[in-house]
Amino acid sequence: MTAAIDPAEVLAHALARPPTLGPGRLVCVDGLAGAGKTTLALALAAVAGAQVVHTDELLEGWDGLPGLGATLEAVLRPLAAGGPSAWTRWDWHASGWAESHPLSPGGLLVLEGVGSAPLRVDDLVTTLVWVEAPREERLLRGLARDGEHMRPRWLRWLDDEAALHAGERTRDRADLVYVTGPSSSA
Repeated sequence: MTAAIDPAEVLAHALARPPTLGPGRLVCVDGLAGAGKTTLALALAAVAGAQVVHTDELLEGWDGLPGLGATLEAVLRPLAAGGPSAWTRWDWHASGWAESHPLSPGGLLVLEGVGSAPLRVDDLVTTLVWVEAPREERLLRGLARDGEHMRPRWLRWLDDEAALHAGERTRDRADLVYVTGPSSSA
């Protein structure tokens, strides 16, 4: 277990492994909401020039977590075959699908977000990173970002993600584990 998030460590781990996504590599930054996954993914993109896809943009709203695995498989399998792919963004304000974004094969792709490493694409993952923080700390971070009026949604989300990760055994499958919190740098 590592205390501080280190994008250089993640990049070194991924580059030490053979490509798993066709000619490219896939880093999944999974874990718990509000733990620091986005911070790590953006830092990794900055040091590696990676493409980043935030899985919260692939969820069909607050109840979309169960369908994320199938969505990710549909996006990733064409890349694994060496071809292009695309993903479509969920517009949280309009509650509907919005524009599509192309993905090119090769290079480093970072999937970031809760549920970004489902078992159904485990064969395509080069490096699986798990990021966690205490539940209360994560709830405070989420409410600071989204507002106190979102507390019921956040509480339900925290339960939904726990159920998803338990079923997928995501933390157990992780190559690297980072724990964030008030005393660590996230």
